Amino acid sequence: MEEYPLLNLFWTMLWFFLWIMWLFLLFKVITDLFRDHSLNGWAKAGWMILVILLPFLGVLLYVIFRGRSMGEREVSAAQEREAAFKSYIRQTAGEGGGAPGADVDQLARLHDLKEKGAITDEEFQKAKAKILA
Repeated sequence: MEEYPLLNLFWTMLWFFLWIMWLFLLFKVITDLFRDHSLNGWAKAGWMILVILLPFLGVLLYVIFRGRSMGEREVSAAQEREAAFKSYIRQTAGEGGGAPGADVDQLARLHDLKEKGAITDEEFQKAKAKILA
């Protein structure tokens, strides 16, 4: 440990962390390039060549010039995914006919009526079959 002081270890860890952050940013830039529908193929190719040949400068320039729209595209993609997920949930939950959870509420009320003696077991079974149908 005497040959490698604590400050050198700190600097090594810092540079390693910055390198990992840059790699994440590089992959983020590349995926943003392929997901962007407003750029044509030549513009995407130009950015890719810049990012590959001059990686640090290319990523820095991409973030400077297209960073704002990069965030906007990410937000809109997240909103589209959330809307699709909610639509899927509504479609799946609504297949029973009616609002989600309505059958459960009706069955609970029906069970309470049976427990109170307001309806007979035969009426309970008929109503239950009608709700579940």
